[in-house]
Amino acid sequence: MRRRASVLLLVGAAAAACTGGRDLTGKWVVERALGPEGGSPAAAPPGGAPPEGPAGPPGGGPMMDAVLEVQQDGTALTGTMITHMFDLPISKGTVRGSELSFVMSIELGARKMEIPFTGRRVDGQIELTARPPAGMPPMRVLLRRASEEEVLRRAGATPERIAPPQVQPLTDNGLARTPPMGWNSWNCFHLDISDAKIREIADALVKTGMRDAGYRYLVIDDGWQGKRDDSGVLHPTARFPDMRALADYVHGKGLKLGIYSSPGHRTCGNQEGSYGHEEQDARMFAGWGIDYLKYDWCGAFRIYKNEEMQAVYQKMGSILRQTGRPIVYGLCQYGLADVWKWGPDAGGNLWRTTGDIADTWESMEEIGFGQHELARWAGPGHWNDPDMLEVGNGGMTQAEYRTHMSLWSLLAAPLLAGNDLRTMSRETLELLTNPEVIAIDQDPLGRQGQRASQEGKAEVWAKPLADGRVAAGLFNRGGVTASVTARWVDLGLHGRVRVRDAWARKDLGAFADSFTVEVPPHGAALVVLKGGGRT
Repeated sequence: MRRRASVLLLVGAAAAACTGGRDLTGKWVVERALGPEGGSPAAAPPGGAPPEGPAGPPGGGPMMDAVLEVQQDGTALTGTMITHMFDLPISKGTVRGSELSFVMSIELGARKMEIPFTGRRVDGQIELTARPPAGMPPMRVLLRRASEEEVLRRAGATPERIAPPQVQPLTDNGLARTPPMGWNSWNCFHLDISDAKIREIADALVKTGMRDAGYRYLVIDDGWQGKRDDSGVLHPTARFPDMRALADYVHGKGLKLGIYSSPGHRTCGNQEGSYGHEEQDARMFAGWGIDYLKYDWCGAFRIYKNEEMQAVYQKMGSILRQTGRPIVYGLCQYGLADVWKWGPDAGGNLWRTTGDIADTWESMEEIGFGQHELARWAGPGHWNDPDMLEVGNGGMTQAEYRTHMSLWSLLAAPLLAGNDLRTMSRETLELLTNPEVIAIDQDPLGRQGQRASQEGKAEVWAKPLADGRVAAGLFNRGGVTASVTARWVDLGLHGRVRVRDAWARKDLGAFADSFTVEVPPHGAALVVLKGGGRT
């Protein structure tokens, strides 16, 4: 009997070594964000609530409010990450001693992404690190076990479904005849926004000359929302004591004010969405004096199918018309459901063609150079939106930011800056406000540029302009300086063509057949071509 007991003890010890001494099965929530690997933990805010900003997506978002529900069977780990937006299955999960790992799968239309997670048990909690793609930094959080009550509070309950309306194409609202230009709060402040910060940004838009350069829309992204009252009115958070007064201040600066919401019950940052309150919210926005609405799909993932997007976005598009106030309508749905084909019919003036941009070369390169096939869907009043500008946020080199700005201008993309205008450098300001680069973006013909030629890592993109000239970008996507050549035959030109450097604002002379320039790694030259003949 003693021998049998000894064997059982040994088996138990071995099992404990494999599982870290305790089964991970259960539901876990984020206690707080952690600092960089090897650094100190981020400070927990009062009350132990998850902080705004430190864990990704930056500014809170789905991961900070997520519930990790796992089942452990020996060394195998399975389960789901539950968010207010969707349920994400985990796979390839293993537990070895105190260490664990798994992969989270995300599907957005045809795009599929796997994010690896690694973690370790520490004093009954889990230190978990996510390693997202495209050069985004790792995200680190501390998890703890959660009660059923807290699980419901974090992930939320899916509301009763309201069927979307029948699809009935809307007419052009007459707005955004050139791509909208302005500033959006998300890339810089995430959820940490306030009336005071928006007023400071309005002041900076004027003081720096950005308003006069064309940046007129000041868009308040996610994080302004408070709670709905018993009558359904959505009151802003205490950080925004008087939205009408704020709009008056912004308008008094010669600017326009934008706001953010979602057709879902929750936004990406897990704030109140407009689901079931579309008319109420639209009237409120118009009453405040709002000029632009960014409408982000987010929580709608839990309510609607992707094929219902057009009807859902059309619903708000129609309601905005009924307010009687001209409001530019931006659809933010990550390029799903071929939005470029129906965006104008839903009342949209611009629509996102991709997932979120990150302040890295890899992210900007993938998004920007992937827009070639979408050019025919863009034009006055309806624009492809490859997402906001990251210029000045510090994650790329000046050469890479110049490529960013050059490519977005050729794409006739909306130019919504996202850096801190109060503290930006002279170099950043010059990148954002070069008048000849902006003129390419804002050209009234409204044609989106396309790839004209490609040789290895060298690409030439071209955009026809209203006065008959052609803007051309010569890009070096490689890691070493390279010669890039724009050949007139590829651009539909022939003979001698005059070349002007848009960045230097300088004429370079006339060239026969082609123009060649040395371009630094990840860099760009942006020129405007005049004369010669069209083929």
